[in-house]
Amino acid sequence: MDEVTFKSDTVLSDVHLYTPNHRHFMVRLNGMGQPVFLSQFKLLWNQDSQTDSGTEGGRHGMGPAEETPPSRPGSARPPLGSGCSSDITSQEGVGARLDEDGDLDVERRPRAASDPEPAGPPRDKVWRGALLLADYILFQRDVFQGRTVLELGAGTGLASIIAATVARTVYCTDVGTDLLAMCQRNIALNSHLTAAGGGVVKVKELDWLKDDLCTDPEVPFSWSQEDVSDLYSHTTILLAAEVFYDDDLTDALFKTLSRLAHKLKNACTAILSVEKRLNFTLRHLDVTCEAYDHFRSWLQRLERLADGRLRFAVEPVEASFPQLLVYERIQQLELWKIFVEPVM
Repeated sequence: MDEVTFKSDTVLSDVHLYTPNHRHFMVRLNGMGQPVFLSQFKLLWNQDSQTDSGTEGGRHGMGPAEETPPSRPGSARPPLGSGCSSDITSQEGVGARLDEDGDLDVERRPRAASDPEPAGPPRDKVWRGALLLADYILFQRDVFQGRTVLELGAGTGLASIIAATVARTVYCTDVGTDLLAMCQRNIALNSHLTAAGGGVVKVKELDWLKDDLCTDPEVPFSWSQEDVSDLYSHTTILLAAEVFYDDDLTDALFKTLSRLAHKLKNACTAILSVEKRLNFTLRHLDVTCEAYDHFRSWLQRLERLADGRLRFAVEPVEASFPQLLVYERIQQLELWKIFVEPVM
């Protein structure tokens, strides 16, 4: 086993082992310490069965990935909106699975008809913050209608795909060729959703540690000059979900957000989804919420920012909108809006 180093502020519940073996599902930690998982999913979208739930989009469900075995003969198809899973698939066709923490997910025997129904909701294969953000997009479809949207740290690309069902253009961004290729694959699996609304999803690399976008055509997922111009000229909504679990990563995200806001030609709104994680740390020998506290300190810093050009207004979003995807909407899940407007 590779040697693992623990620092004084190591968060015990978030320790991930990394080995250079490309057959591992966690193929790497990126330059900002972000764990990279490969996860493919396909959303079930039965437009004929849509019901009025207070939103234009009706009910939507995230169904099993393309590789999921079919249900047992004679079993009923789950109702729309009831299936939420995303099988994690390996590179090079490796058949093992890992759970959301990178641990081996052991294949269990098929459940017999006499077995009792499992208690509780299914385990989420996509981080809950992304599902909460996707629910909000489905609830506020008119807000995204015809817009240009930029997602920062897209991960699996779930929120970008949902936004593209109504938005004009969605820039799905992250770092790492392997991760971005996975996003491209997920978008292809769900192209029937975006095609119906006429939206376009463009997968691009956006490194929060660099000031400029990569425009080198030799680099995979680089930006064309036309895309750069469209991004700065038309973007009015920015999204980010589950990227606030590390202080350095949070710093990089907010600096990138501020930098982009100063380059955009229109006022914009950033919608951020965060899970308040309680962790036992070696430094405090106690349960703390350091990552969340650091996130909140940045929100306060933005509100106090006075550079003479932009004004940042922050407000929480009440998570009382309908839940259309299946996951556990715990109290620790939060949505925040940042309104960015020029100073008059």
